[in-house]
Amino acid sequence: MKKFLSILLALVLVLTLALPALSFGEELEEITILYPGEETDEFEAFVKGPFAEKLAAELKMKVNFQFLSWSDYWDQKQLMLASKQKIDLYWDGLTNLPDIVNRKEAQPLDELMAKYWPEEMKAVIPESQLSGGKIQGVQYGIPSAYSPSSCMFQQVCLRSDLLKGVGMEKVETPEDLRKYAELVQSTYPEFKGPADPCFKATLRYYGDEQYFSLYNDYLLVFGEESKQAYAFSDTAGFEKVARFNREMYLDGLYGDELAIKYNERDSRMQTGLYIWVEGSVGKDQEILGAVRTADPNAELACFTLASEKTRYINATGGEVLCVPYSSPNPAGAIKFLSWLWKNQDNYLFCLYGVKGKDWDLNENGRLMTLSDTAKGDGYFYEWMFRNLNYQVFKAEVPDEYIEKYRHWDDNAVVSAMLGFAFDNKGFEATQTACTEAWKKMAPILYGYVDFDENYPTAKAELEKAGIQELVAEYNRQLQEYMKK
Repeated sequence: MKKFLSILLALVLVLTLALPALSFGEELEEITILYPGEETDEFEAFVKGPFAEKLAAELKMKVNFQFLSWSDYWDQKQLMLASKQKIDLYWDGLTNLPDIVNRKEAQPLDELMAKYWPEEMKAVIPESQLSGGKIQGVQYGIPSAYSPSSCMFQQVCLRSDLLKGVGMEKVETPEDLRKYAELVQSTYPEFKGPADPCFKATLRYYGDEQYFSLYNDYLLVFGEESKQAYAFSDTAGFEKVARFNREMYLDGLYGDELAIKYNERDSRMQTGLYIWVEGSVGKDQEILGAVRTADPNAELACFTLASEKTRYINATGGEVLCVPYSSPNPAGAIKFLSWLWKNQDNYLFCLYGVKGKDWDLNENGRLMTLSDTAKGDGYFYEWMFRNLNYQVFKAEVPDEYIEKYRHWDDNAVVSAMLGFAFDNKGFEATQTACTEAWKKMAPILYGYVDFDENYPTAKAELEKAGIQELVAEYNRQLQEYMKK
């Protein structure tokens, strides 16, 4: 009997040591993150393995990811939030935050952050960055990509190896872009041309002043010099960009897929078969690994057209993380983000995986990628969580590039519209009608239909939808905001 009891006690001890989480471990709190893209086998293995172990040990938390494909993300996200599905955290573009708040898709975060956002986080993500997530003084989202932001999306990220191959050193004008596309077409016919019309970059060159989007990706724009709101389609810059793009299309330099599947521009570029895509500071290094997966010889560089013009810092670009009202664990969402940005080790772990296995830092603090996943897109999207305090570069990135990157905003001007959010109460139907009418104007802008034949009808539809009333209300609210 004693021998039996000894064996039994030994067995219990073994089970206690082997299965602490199942039998005697502390229960983990959970959050669910809605995430855009396709889940890879590598991501799943990381999240269920090293990531789960680290979160359980350090935060007593389990993080679930619910993926939605890029083609379905926007519509499905809105439906899921409207039906109050159990989502604790989701990503969107910062420019969409006013609409998100108007649709009641994001809850205020001020009280949560007072409890679960440590004081030291102010040095990691400064107040100037967080202010971009405020609407009428209330924190509704966390702007998650803290990095140089002036001239956001006004650049062209192109294949610099092809640029050198055709005997060019840089592009400064739309005509330079045309020349580059023509030379690549004749010299390297295996390439499919541009992945993106890059209208924001050419608008920087053609516009009477610098314009930035106020609503629905340039349906309405803010003029930095005049400090007024405009219907983008009413500006001279719209017509000049549209006519340039039309010539590019008629000359066979733009493919039909650019208009049919505009939002897949980054995916196209990463196939290694296209020659440029919309750029922003750091975009070349951001996507280089993915492009080189398809074409190991690829080199990328970002160029700014009309580089002599002022660079503005505004809130029309970047990323934002939001917590919906239906979140079962809003406190957990904030605690997780605080943990992610707590230190560089956590940050690099989420982006690249296990130190020493997937990545490491050399003696100069440069990133060495050791696994195929880290060499490609990594795990968490770097662009979504980028932080200037923790960001690292690979050894092959020149020191002068890093120096230029870190000081990119030094001479930039803060936009007068920074932090502005439109209150659409009473204008919901007008916004919806104008958004529908804008769909007829977009193909004109991209050059896929003739300007002279189609612009009058499209303009009439926008006028009927109430675009001028919307512009007037935006200007009224803008003036009030800037007086404050």
